[in-house]
Amino acid sequence: MSTKEKFASTVNIKNKSASFEFFFIETFTAGIVLQGTEIKSIRMQNVNINDGFCYINDNGLWIKNMHISKYNEGTYNNHDPLKDRKLLLKKREIYKISQLLIDKGITIIPIRLFINDKGLAKLEIAVAKGKKLYDKREDIKTKDLKRELNRSFK
Repeated sequence: MSTKEKFASTVNIKNKSASFEFFFIETFTAGIVLQGTEIKSIRMQNVNINDGFCYINDNGLWIKNMHISKYNEGTYNNHDPLKDRKLLLKKREIYKISQLLIDKGITIIPIRLFINDKGLAKLEIAVAKGKKLYDKREDIKTKDLKRELNRSFK
């Protein structure tokens, strides 16, 4: 097993609160522009995407508040943990996202950060709409029912 395959199977960082807080309208997989110390930190799983969100600028799609911790062995070349990072999508995908963002209450959130088979860091993002309190209660109720059903069949 090569090192790329090893990292591809181990790095899978999820935003667990995203599905509880939002309805997903559509998902996309985007590449990320990174420095050398950033990808090393990602491979060590020193990343937090829970507070992150994406926005569209004139020159593309960007992610803000994705915290990639500093690399321990990095010297003066180390990166800024909270800097905005550019996401790589095709122009038609960015246009599609911008058309979905016209509606009120729609946002772009990161769902999952992973390393693919080629060893490249990818970010799964979703165009999402926030849930109301009663929607969250409904989700909790369905999860409890599923859990009870699974317990009764075991």
